[in-house]
This record gives sequence, structure tokens and C-alpha cells, in this order.
Amino acid sequence: MSRAVVSLNSGSSSIKFALFTLGPDGPQHAAAGKLEGIGTAPHLVARDKDGTILIDRNWDDGSGLGHETLLHDLFAWAGDHLPDPDIVAVGHRVVHGGTKFFHPLVVDDALLAGLEALCPLAPLHQPHNLAAIRAIRSLAPDLPQVACFDTAFHHELPEVATRFGLPRALHDKGIRRYGFHGLSYEYIARALREADPVLASRRVIAAHLGNGASLCAMRDCRSVDTTMGFTALDGLMMGTRCGTIDPGVVIHLQTQEGMSATDVEALLYNQSGLLGVSGISSDMRALHKSDDPRAAEAIDLFTLRAAREASALIFSLGGLDGIVFTAGIGENDPVIRAAICERLAWLGIAIDQDANARNAPVISTADSEIVVRVIPTDEERMIAIHTLAALTPAGGQS
Repeated sequence: MSRAVVSLNSGSSSIKFALFTLGPDGPQHAAAGKLEGIGTAPHLVARDKDGTILIDRNWDDGSGLGHETLLHDLFAWAGDHLPDPDIVAVGHRVVHGGTKFFHPLVVDDALLAGLEALCPLAPLHQPHNLAAIRAIRSLAPDLPQVACFDTAFHHELPEVATRFGLPRALHDKGIRRYGFHGLSYEYIARALREADPVLASRRVIAAHLGNGASLCAMRDCRSVDTTMGFTALDGLMMGTRCGTIDPGVVIHLQTQEGMSATDVEALLYNQSGLLGVSGISSDMRALHKSDDPRAAEAIDLFTLRAAREASALIFSLGGLDGIVFTAGIGENDPVIRAAICERLAWLGIAIDQDANARNAPVISTADSEIVVRVIPTDEERMIAIHTLAALTPAGGQS
């Protein structure tokens, strides 16, 4: 029987998961999948390490099924169909660790209470992360669970980079810049050290471009600045999120347009970004296929905002030596990568069009003044690594 850990990334309507078997070379990917449509029409797809579909199941009358019931079904299926793994722990992506939690930690009652107190800082994400933890506790009370924090990678940001221009009392209450996508950036930092240790020691911008998108300025693989701040709404324009916006717009929407706080929240998180600008889709692939000029404008704005935010991070770094593209768009969309790099051509970036079209590991030319790389992220593997670390005597201390 092989020992294994499970990585869970639980959202409001979906749960991404991965199973890693344990061996002398660390966690090895065995299976992964996604359970989506929670609350409407649940759909589960899982594949093995070679991409072969292991299960493709729909719950036709599953609108009333919650996380706990569906996780129970998922664990029952895993026990019957996966190669007899001995699951030793479950690791969870927890969006917010606040200022107190910045190492992977084994979940206990005190930690759960502490994370619950942070829900007001991430109301659209944190409750669902904790719901999965509680569901696993109910299903397997003795199974160790580990919380891995998406804010942790940015914990050592310079103090000045954490502040807004607000009264100090509000900063002291936790209204400050935290940064997110930390598990992805931490994985990219590890992968970059292996692929290009010289570049890893220098000034790099990592671009996590997906439905959620952000940039991180790294020096010697440590975060020194990032585009997301107090929430995952800040920074770049995203699939359905507006990104950085004049706060006066929020005031205007409420005082002049008669929108409630809930209405504004829904607008900025779910109805804006690529979807709002194009009026077509939040999916970059659909926008590429469209001949509607609104789709072209949304794509143009996406690349403009990415290049503008990257330029600001170059100041934070005092220069730039490399860019790493990652996540769904960053890893797979040569058009977007080329457009962003063209906007940054003043830096001396030169793209190898053939390498870019192939999603090659290095897409810059040999004479480019900036190295441009593509590195697939693996947040689930990072969670597995953290989970194992937290179970050792030296791990999990904050």
C-alpha cells in the first residue's frame, strides 16, 4: 500500500484536488481532478498521471448537495478506484493567513477559529476553504489536515509596500496589502531555481495569468512587491474582476447609481474584467475566436494593464532581468505573451516567435536583454510539499 497525500483547493462552486504518492523523490503525481457546479449541477472529472479519465460523473439532481456530501462521494470513489493509497494527510489551500499565519500548519480547533476570524478579509474565498476542512473532519476525524496559506509567500514584503494611504489605526486593524497567488509564486520560485539558478538570483517578474491574474516582483526568489493587495480584486484586469479601480467609482456607484454594497461586490468580482468589457465571455480563448471589436478591446486592455503594472514593479525591483509567464493564459497563450512583451519592448525584450508559438521553456531570443520564460505552475504539488513539511517536527511553526 502506497502512502499518499491529497491536495484540496476548495472554492464556492468547485473543488480542485490532486493525489500524490510519497517516495524517496518527494510527492509523485498519481491523479487529479475537479468537482465543479456545486450548488447547481455537480460534475466530477478525474484523470490519472497520464491524462486517462478515471471518472466523469454528473449529479443530475444535485443542486442541494453541499461540499460535505460531495467530498464524501469523492473519498468513497477514491477508496474504491485508486490504487489502494494510504492517505496520511490532506493539505488545503487557504486564501488568507493574515499577519499571524505564514507557515503551513496542522489544523486544530485554535487554528480553525483563527482562520474563521479572517473571513471578513476574504469573504468570497475563506469560508469555502474552511468548509472543506470541516467536511474532511466530519468524514475522517483522525486524518491530519494542513492549512497552506496563499498570502504566506508575501509575508516578508517591505513594510512600506504593505501600506495604503489610510489612517494608521485602520492599518493596525488589518486593512493593508497582503498579496495572493502565493502558492503559485512559491512553486515558480522553486522551479526557476532548478531551471535557471542565475536568473533566479536576480530581478524577476512572475506573471500568474489566468481567470484570476496577478504579478509578483521577486528578487532572489523572494517577493518584494505584487499587484494584488487587500483582496484578490486588486491589480490586473481579470476574467470577471475589474482589477485596480479609482475608489471614487465605488462611491459613485453607491451614491449616484443607487447600488448596494452587495451589488457593487457582485459587479466588481463577477461582472467586470474581460467579461464586462467584451460583453461576450470571461474566457480568453473565446475572445480570440470572436470577430467582435469588443473582444479585441478587452484583450487590448488586458495586455495594457499587465504591461503597465509590470512597469511599476520594475521600479520596485530597481530594474529587470527576467519575466516568467505561468497559469492558464500565461502558459498557453502565445498571443497574449507576445502582446505584453511588445508593450515592454522598451526594456530590450525580444521574443523568439517560433519558441513562443510552441510554449517553449524560453521564449526570448539569445540577444534579448530580458530573459522570458514559461513555467507551468503546480499549486497542488506545492500544497503537498507543505503538507509533508508541516507533519515533521520542524514544520508548521509560525
